[in-house]
Amino acid sequence: MAEKKKQNFFQKIAKYFRECVGELKKITWPTLSQTTKNFLIVLVVVLVMGILIYALDQGLYFVLNRVMGVIPT
Repeated sequence: MAEKKKQNFFQKIAKYFRECVGELKKITWPTLSQTTKNFLIVLVVVLVMGILIYALDQGLYFVLNRVMGVIPT
């Protein structure tokens, strides 16, 4: 049976960083136009969801006031 040479602490750290660099080289970074397009999509979705949540909140507040008979101040 072949024995594995036990690595010391510093060899493990060096191996970890070598593997990290290797993984970073595999990354395909988005272009500026892709990033801009994705940013605008996220911005529009956040705005639409914010408006929907605001409308739902106001609608439920209106219904609650009507049911409870409370006059808004």
